[in-house]
Amino acid sequence: MSTVHGRASEGWLALREAADAAARSPELVETLRPHLPDEGVAVIHDLGCGTGSMARWLAVQLEGPQHWVMVDRDAALLAVAATSAPDRAADGAPVTVETRLRDLTLLAPEDLAGSTLLTASALLDMMTREELDRFVALCARAGCPALVLLSVTGQVDLEPRDPFDDRVADAFNAHQRRVVDGRPLLGPGAVGAAVEGFERLGAEVLVRPSPWRLGPGERDLQAQWFTGWLGAACEQDAGLTVEAGPYARRRLGEAAAGGLSVTVHHQDLLVLPA
Repeated sequence: MSTVHGRASEGWLALREAADAAARSPELVETLRPHLPDEGVAVIHDLGCGTGSMARWLAVQLEGPQHWVMVDRDAALLAVAATSAPDRAADGAPVTVETRLRDLTLLAPEDLAGSTLLTASALLDMMTREELDRFVALCARAGCPALVLLSVTGQVDLEPRDPFDDRVADAFNAHQRRVVDGRPLLGPGAVGAAVEGFERLGAEVLVRPSPWRLGPGERDLQAQWFTGWLGAACEQDAGLTVEAGPYARRRLGEAAAGGLSVTVHHQDLLVLPA
């Protein structure tokens, strides 16, 4: 779950893990099952694995022996992933893990040789078009299903509404599309670009919604998400700064009092090869 551009902290990944698990599409997991082998060990490459939350969520939903190959560029996050994965599948079959310290943008087809399934989470929207096209081609060459989850859509709903919400959302989405090393990130356009790319290569792509729904029980996550959301918006549009202070106090006060609900919209993809 680490990003391509930027580093996700272990604390942030831990805080969001339950919300991620609740949001991910169970329908896509059911659709995936018949496309996994009936015999032998399923080899699952988790690309940008972070601390391994995908394995903790998915391994226990699948049957049969599994070998997870955790791929990330952050050694500290990989160390957590190596020691926190489940050791048994849904039917009690063994689950084993290895880690690989890699930059996802530099992976070659041979790195994914023998894959039964590719997974990734919270990744696509942090890619440039060139990086996404390479990722799509790499997945297609692997010749196995890919489960790519929790890509932002750019839509955020806060209740109660505040007149300043839309301005912040627009600036945040612009920040998601900012130029990095001379190339714009895809941000909310990533899902559409990925679907187009996979379908061009003959794959079938299923898209399902996977919204975070954060209520009073997720106050800490609400507060951290909101602070980062507003901070990125102000970084993108300095004109928001004057009103941002009072706005933040209102919203964080509502969150602390249990009076704020937040829905952050994402989409999940299941890619089935031609």
